[in-house]
Amino acid sequence: ILYGDEAGRSQGGNNNTYCQDNELTWIDWTAMAQDLVSFTAQLVALRRAHPVFRRRRFFDGRPVRRGQGEPLSDIVWLTPAGEEMTEEDWGSGFGQAVTVFVNGLGIQSTDTRGERITDDSFLLCFNGHDGPVDVTLPAEEYAKRWEVQVDTTLTTHENGYPGGATMPLPGRSLIVLRRTE
Repeated sequence: ILYGDEAGRSQGGNNNTYCQDNELTWIDWTAMAQDLVSFTAQLVALRRAHPVFRRRRFFDGRPVRRGQGEPLSDIVWLTPAGEEMTEEDWGSGFGQAVTVFVNGLGIQSTDTRGERITDDSFLLCFNGHDGPVDVTLPAEEYAKRWEVQVDTTLTTHENGYPGGATMPLPGRSLIVLRRTE
């Protein structure tokens, strides 16, 4: 990511423009893609507000206690069917979509007062395919309800989704959901 990407500055696809002193590298401030700037600001605000997206340590897949119920791992990779990915899924030659659960209780850091950092849990649903894919959200053990925080297609989602529901994921899109219950 380079400065200007948030405003649609592409450098014509050239990722090595250091010796270019021409319109290829100049920023045209009058042509700012305001919608893209606003969307990028929304992503920055989400990252700033949620430490689960600013971890100091790598995820390790370890189970995290959460009070009642079975522990959930700090990160879980899910198929579009809402099931945890297997070795066979990882070895598949063609995957269209993947969902990632990041557990807000699995942050292995403390704040400046030495208290354990916790956050909300999120689902990141990616579709790299050009067509839509139906994604089954994980069962209620992950969340009773999910609320859409980011949708790269800018689709309006009325009331979120219950755990275990099927959600349409348009082609080449990302939807980020936050656990609300």
